[in-house]
Amino acid sequence: MSNTLIEYITTFVLAAFVGFEVISKVPTILHTPLMSGSNAIHGVILVGALAIAARANGPLEITLGFLAVVLATINVIGGFVVTDRMLEMFKARPSSPAGKDGQQ
Repeated sequence: MSNTLIEYITTFVLAAFVGFEVISKVPTILHTPLMSGSNAIHGVILVGALAIAARANGPLEITLGFLAVVLATINVIGGFVVTDRMLEMFKARPSSPAGKDGQQ
């Protein structure tokens, strides 16, 4: 194994550990607002995945690049879906006409 590969693996493991620790400390009520605020970061991840996939040479690199693009795309779409659902919760509900639901 080359030193570069060991550095990449070490960086990946440390990033995964730090990410897990940071997210696990966030209260449940804040997950939705934080996810909606991170849609721009998801877009940057998608751009990075596309850049890496564009430079892929071998079949393994092409496969991993394609997988990165697919997962980043799902991440972006999921962020916008959650944001849309969150914003729907804050919209005023239309009031029903008097007498229609049995109340006056």
